[in-house]
Amino acid sequence: MDRSEIRKTAALEDIHWWYRERRHLLARQVRAMSPGRALDIGAAAGGNTRVLIDRGWDAIALEYSEDGTRIALERGVPVVRADALTLPFPDACLDLVVAYDVLEHIQDDDRAVQEMCRVLRPGATALIAVPADPRLWSAHDEAVDHVRRYTRASLVPLLERNDMDVVSVESWNVLLRPVAAWRRRNSTGSDMERMSPVLNLGLRAIVATERFLPVKSLPGVSLLVRAHRR
Repeated sequence: MDRSEIRKTAALEDIHWWYRERRHLLARQVRAMSPGRALDIGAAAGGNTRVLIDRGWDAIALEYSEDGTRIALERGVPVVRADALTLPFPDACLDLVVAYDVLEHIQDDDRAVQEMCRVLRPGATALIAVPADPRLWSAHDEAVDHVRRYTRASLVPLLERNDMDVVSVESWNVLLRPVAAWRRRNSTGSDMERMSPVLNLGLRAIVATERFLPVKSLPGVSLLVRAHRR
């Protein structure tokens, strides 16, 4: 991802409906877990890392870009600059790995999953999010340097052949998928832009209703996976 997109992400992270709801989802995922050592891969400015720290985890952000690493440090987030294909951690040392919107940026996603598995203790948890449905491919994906979008049929085997046991796969951003599909057909770049507070609040309210609706098996814009190291 180029420098302008990284800085745009950092500027939007605390206020944009998409990022705010994603932090809620992460908090919900770890709510019943006993805090331990955690790694947030592809952390950008560290918003998800802060969720973990606030809930008692000994968490560190891992970021590939120099700009993202610098911004995380400026915000007081513990961060290491490194490549997801060569994690600078010993084998079986972590209780949790979070990789939200990481795998789609990496050509060798098998290697990335192998590294996640290597640093996790046996039975420990990986929480993974990826963009869903190749039919939604657009200028947005190109602007943020995506290599692919996933389906359940491509994501689950990726994890299972690399020693992960998949516990759950859920769709997210289901209600707004028709809007996203329409926008992507007409987009010329990234659709992560600052918007009016009223629109931002409205979209947050819509996507938040998915917490209470039986829509997690329907087509969405993202897939959320919970898996354990075998």
